[in-house]
Amino acid sequence: MTLFRLDASIRTDGSASREIADLVEQEWLASHPGDTVVRRHIGVDVLPSDAWALAVSTAFTPESEWTVPQREARALATTLADELTGADAVLLAVPLYNFGVSQHIKTWIDLILTARPSSEPILEGTPAVLATVRGGAYGAGTPRAGWDHSTPYLRRILADVWGADLTVVEREFTLVGVNPALDAFTDAAADMHRTALDEARVAGKALGVA
Repeated sequence: MTLFRLDASIRTDGSASREIADLVEQEWLASHPGDTVVRRHIGVDVLPSDAWALAVSTAFTPESEWTVPQREARALATTLADELTGADAVLLAVPLYNFGVSQHIKTWIDLILTARPSSEPILEGTPAVLATVRGGAYGAGTPRAGWDHSTPYLRRILADVWGADLTVVEREFTLVGVNPALDAFTDAAADMHRTALDEARVAGKALGVA
């Protein structure tokens, strides 16, 4: 069995999305000792910013006329798609940046869509966990309600376009303790942290037996 894990945080140490994903992965490995985890950390090993445009251009250019950069971009898109579709389970750790998805995860998705058109449910029935975190609070009734433009988009791509059997584990207020303006929410943030870690363990166990 193979688990594909994608990290999109620009941090390695202290990453809140990574903390959640680590617990999910640990629970999956407990059910699959010795099995394979394929990793890609696009927040650190960044995909080329021009790769998507180059890969798209191959659709309008005879293959015999592809340039070296075009061939490399198309090969990268195919590699990314194969990594994802070759897995039995999928784990993505994606933080909210500036109210939306980062360039890293958007490039990854766009490249895969050049290799596997949106009409193909490439993850049909594949169990997947999305670990996502937000620095503030974006729930109903908060001043920033509706400002999270990342999670709905990722649900749309992963579940609706690609057909994954998706579970989302979320944590908010990760900037409490970092931004003094949020000190009043210390207790609420601690509760959200504990809940997210508990949900990560549950999601990991479910992923392991799916």
